[in-house]
Amino acid sequence: MSPTRKLAELPCGRRSKWVVLALWLVLLVVAGPLAGKLTAAEDNQASSWLPSNAESTRVLDEQRAFQPVDTAQAVVVYVRDSGITPADKVEAARDAQAFASAPHVLGRVNGPVESADGRALQTIVPIDIGTGGWQDLRPAVDSLRATAAADSLGMTTHVTGPAGVGADQAEAFAGIDSTLLAATVGVVIVLLLLTYRSPVLWMLPLFSAAGALVVAQAVIYLLADHAGLTVNAQSAGILIVLVLGAGTDYALLLTARYREELRRHEDRHEAMAFALHRAGPAILASSATVIVSMLCLLVAEMNSTSGLGPVCAIGVLVALLAMLTLLPALLVIVGRWVFWPVRPAFGTPEPTKTGRWAHVGAWIGRRPRKVWIGTTLALAACCVGLVSLDATGLSTAGTFTGKPDSVVGQEVLQEHFPGGTGAPLTVISAAGEAGAVRTVTQQTAGVAGTTEPVTHEGRAMFQATLSDPPDSRPAKDTVDRLRTAVHAVPNADAQVGGSTAVILDAGRAATSDNRTIIPLVLGVVLVILALLLRAVTAPLVLIATVVLSYAAALGISAFFFEHVFHFEGQDNAFPLFVFVFLVALGIDYNIFLMTRVREESAQHGTRPGAVAGLAATGGVITSAGLILASTFAVLGTLPIVGFAEIGFAVALGVLLDTLVVRSVLVTALTLDLDHRMWWPSALSRQATPPEKEVEPAGQR
Repeated sequence: MSPTRKLAELPCGRRSKWVVLALWLVLLVVAGPLAGKLTAAEDNQASSWLPSNAESTRVLDEQRAFQPVDTAQAVVVYVRDSGITPADKVEAARDAQAFASAPHVLGRVNGPVESADGRALQTIVPIDIGTGGWQDLRPAVDSLRATAAADSLGMTTHVTGPAGVGADQAEAFAGIDSTLLAATVGVVIVLLLLTYRSPVLWMLPLFSAAGALVVAQAVIYLLADHAGLTVNAQSAGILIVLVLGAGTDYALLLTARYREELRRHEDRHEAMAFALHRAGPAILASSATVIVSMLCLLVAEMNSTSGLGPVCAIGVLVALLAMLTLLPALLVIVGRWVFWPVRPAFGTPEPTKTGRWAHVGAWIGRRPRKVWIGTTLALAACCVGLVSLDATGLSTAGTFTGKPDSVVGQEVLQEHFPGGTGAPLTVISAAGEAGAVRTVTQQTAGVAGTTEPVTHEGRAMFQATLSDPPDSRPAKDTVDRLRTAVHAVPNADAQVGGSTAVILDAGRAATSDNRTIIPLVLGVVLVILALLLRAVTAPLVLIATVVLSYAAALGISAFFFEHVFHFEGQDNAFPLFVFVFLVALGIDYNIFLMTRVREESAQHGTRPGAVAGLAATGGVITSAGLILASTFAVLGTLPIVGFAEIGFAVALGVLLDTLVVRSVLVTALTLDLDHRMWWPSALSRQATPPEKEVEPAGQR
């Protein structure tokens, strides 16, 4: 007996299955309390999202010498269209005194200041961000809003600025873990019920996937708490979707192969051992592709992107272990009855051989070249939508699917005050050259004014208000002009940071990450496919279909974003995130299909092997694709445009990949290329004999 066969028997032996179950139960008891602490371990500070080598990040770090903790400015705006009255000014001044004594306010409260048109007042309040990042801003900003609105004398009040926006973002992310978990579990239950048509079987994959999520969260918490792993709200949310989605995919593939083997083996333990031996390599290769692809994110400049990589990789690794140990043990413990009402009895015929996908394969087999050319042209037509893709970043207003108070307040603020009010640039330089740096700053086009410099240990800091809105293109251009100007001041060692500089640096880092990571992931996937399939032609063909599928999904998504959802554009990291998830997860279906095709081709020839492989895996791939697409679509329920766009594009791409690319395009290409698909392996020299050419399903 081969070592791999012995290994496959471990989780499903007559005694070892109980050991596996006991070990997992103990692990879940230990991991449960630790998993619950993950949210508290999240680091949502600005520096945990930004590129570590960016100028704006260095300014953030150096600012701590001038103020010991991080602060964010809240701008309280009072508006009366008929004109501000003396009583309004008294009330705003009274509010400012109340703000100054609030426990969450750190530093000097500036204002109220009247606008030039006499119809608005603004008060700038520095808020202590705290250790929890923008999530800690919610109670502080809620308090400011309540105080400002309490006795407003008929004035309209808003709280905006970086603190107001951060608080509204925290509100949008509130309960993200529980919301995503509940929605994802609900979707998985419904689709597993439809897939298995059994009132009981769905519980085992879901329990295994949920157990994997708990253990993954516990491991990630320990690494975040003791090893410096960065976890934020974004990565914690995506972890839930990825583990439940990918874990269920692996469960579907294994369960389908187990049900197939139960018809061939009377002993269910032996059937599971064969299922693991046959399906295990495909599941291992699929998960390895996802894990390595996610680890490629470690080279990203953006800290939020590089931190996402290991979090997702750990989640998929734990999901793999659960599906190859816990799920097999549970399935053999409960026995065949779990498939009720359609129990796979020993000796009964395998229904997939004459099922829907067998007929689809036979249809493709009669005209493979016409099918793959037509499918390719249709997908290429979908790519036309790429011309409207605008991944240059989103403005503050564009990040929300709705219009929270901070966005309304920013619009009101821009009507009555300089556009950059409340979100100034921060300039830090050598103290001896602070005057020259400030003069250069004041002379830079786009700067409306500056504060007096403050000094600390040979360094000086002052702030510069922009004429344009802080998230606008003109404001970003001003940052570039200002940096050029202050960098030229001799011996000043001047640096420019602040909200607009952060947006600019993050966008450039994301663009750089796109150029670096996308080719890297493609190369990694190509190598894994070549090793798995022991061929060169097949991996190249599959990579080409993956790229085409990705481009088509992006093209369709861009059309919907612009003309249906009316989103402003896409986040800078949108192309990269969609690519990594679509390629890493889409390759799963390539692997599920092509490993079975290769297995069948070795016995019957490539052309009948392609049809047999599609017949055997078409149903499970479709079910897996529907579940994975639905889990990612859950991200669209969040009121954040970036998540909604990623969820929509990945869900669409997975469906496109499952229903069209894998099942139709790849099958047609394999049938047309025949044995040449496996070049240069020995299988490439075994042309399909005429007597084994593809026949209509049911006639073989």
